[in-house]
Amino acid sequence: MGSDSIFLRGSLAKCDGTENIESDPFFRGTTKRGLIETLSSIRTMKSISNLSPRQITALKALVFALALLPLARLIWFGFTDQLGANPVEFLTRSTGTWTLVFLCITLSVTPLRKLAGWPWLARLRRMLGLFAFFYALLHFTTYIWFDQWFDLASIWKDVLKRPFITVGFTAFLLLWPLALTSTNAMVKRLGGKRWQALHRLVYVIAVLGVVHYWWHKAGKHDLAQPEIYAAIVALLLGYRLWVFLARRSRERQGAAPLRMGNSPQ
Repeated sequence: MGSDSIFLRGSLAKCDGTENIESDPFFRGTTKRGLIETLSSIRTMKSISNLSPRQITALKALVFALALLPLARLIWFGFTDQLGANPVEFLTRSTGTWTLVFLCITLSVTPLRKLAGWPWLARLRRMLGLFAFFYALLHFTTYIWFDQWFDLASIWKDVLKRPFITVGFTAFLLLWPLALTSTNAMVKRLGGKRWQALHRLVYVIAVLGVVHYWWHKAGKHDLAQPEIYAAIVALLLGYRLWVFLARRSRERQGAAPLRMGNSPQ
């Protein structure tokens, strides 16, 4: 640190001929302000990365309340007659959109946790994933109840005949095993590796969700929003692929000297 300061003073002196530039009040004040701001930002990052159990509990309660706001909005719209000319379509689209939003938020936990150094984010992932399932359940219930009135023959015909419904129905079915095995007891029963392998289905579900939304909007030539979700999912899955390939590359590089060392002389 001392050598860096000496180098800085020498360089500045050579540039403008000033021998004792640190005596300048402006220079001293600017340096102090910069140092204070830097230390403050470091303390803020450390405080965010190291939340206490009480803070995590409060954060969970806040996230839970915020995640219910889309449902509260729909209920409020229903009571105040603000669901539009086609309430069923409004409910179906809104719950479907929020399903995709929560899938994207859930997938963003791991990259954000690693890049920002916030390990406590992992404590929110299960709740966020369950809210994705919750809104998917509302989405499906709205379709089979208010749209189809539990006409199983008509529903099955729709699933077979309309590709975007086929894809959406498949994604919904795949969400069930993830929701049912989200408890700590199921993690222990399945074992860590098998549980992780099962929950990688969320990658497939996210892709199917985007395809479902894309094909639904393609018929109306309105792909602005599907393209945004497709880009987000592609970025989140691309990050995981990059991490996986980088890890494999490091493993190969580490194994190469070992193989050379074990080879006969």
